[in-house]
Amino acid sequence: MNSQSIQTLSAILVVSYILYVLLAPLLSPLRRVPGPFYARFTNLFYLNRIRHGGFQYENVALHRKFGPLVRLGPKLISVDDPSALKTIYGVGSKFPKGDWYSAWKVPGPSNFTLFADRDMARHADTRKRFQYLYSMTSLVSYETFVDECADIFATRLQEIADAGIPVDMAHWFQCYAFDVIACITYGNRFGFLDDGHDIQGLIARLQLFGARGRVTLMDFVGKRMAIRQEERKARGVEGKAKAQAEGAPRHFLDRLLDQHQEDPEKMTMYHVFLMGNSNINAGSDTTATSLSGILYYLLRYPRVLGRLREEIREFSSKGQLSAQPTFKETQQMPYLDAVIKESLRLHSAVGLPLWRTVPEGGTTVSGQYLPQGTNVGVNAWVAAGKVV
Repeated sequence: MNSQSIQTLSAILVVSYILYVLLAPLLSPLRRVPGPFYARFTNLFYLNRIRHGGFQYENVALHRKFGPLVRLGPKLISVDDPSALKTIYGVGSKFPKGDWYSAWKVPGPSNFTLFADRDMARHADTRKRFQYLYSMTSLVSYETFVDECADIFATRLQEIADAGIPVDMAHWFQCYAFDVIACITYGNRFGFLDDGHDIQGLIARLQLFGARGRVTLMDFVGKRMAIRQEERKARGVEGKAKAQAEGAPRHFLDRLLDQHQEDPEKMTMYHVFLMGNSNINAGSDTTATSLSGILYYLLRYPRVLGRLREEIREFSSKGQLSAQPTFKETQQMPYLDAVIKESLRLHSAVGLPLWRTVPEGGTTVSGQYLPQGTNVGVNAWVAAGKVV
């Protein structure tokens, strides 16, 4: 084949590819889904908006402009339809997690995390193994750990107030959340609340999200888990029995290691590590973000802050609120409950659609047929009706 033939063939291939890229979206079943023009042809529109930040606001604005379905990429459809929530995310949903979750995978082909696992059967099995740890009875039993951290946090805030210096509350909420989750998971704080320092740069590295951030977190969590295992061995059976008899609170790791001893094949050491890592990764950042949102809106609306203070004083004066408020006590405080729920509605911790893949046979959402392989997702900011 001479050089001219090669050039001709190359030109044909390039033109064919360009025609495919241009025509495929126009012939796709998704062609009637509205959205930004360039999103029909490439995911770069979505990538660019994510890269620049503030996508949650634009996602809300796009739905107000285009309606319940918005095309963010060739196969990315953002959904604003309450009736679709159960279909996409509900228990028993046939929609597997989208390839977006692959970026969250733990290194190693045989390793997985509960959040990122796209194998629906394995995810369901793993979830069953751990769901008892998140029952209401279990959650209430962790109150002692929360109280310990809350007392230290209150002391730090009083010291800051006495010094009269500006404070980055978002940073301190991150410190508080890390220590609370660590206490619940391992029985000991990491120590972020001691002086507010970012231990080993963990908070900064979490902002990396990708592989670098996760490797740092996994190393940090792995070392803490090893320490707790050694302490457990040193304590021995007698020490454990004494602690249980005295009503000492039990943390996640203790319960998981009990399960491992009973059935090491069902509850492997990887599963034990998995849940510790998942707790720290998923629980700390979202908790800190939510607390920051609550404080922001209380300060933005002094009337609401004043009314909340009145309710706290009212319940305290009646003896219905202890020095360390319990979950049971706060459940009787309607205004506090309303403040928390409304703040979470206005400032969701996650500002992206959590993508799911349309299964075989396709589906219909808001009257539009979506073929197999389409990625669909609902952004909490969109679902909550955030005012832009």
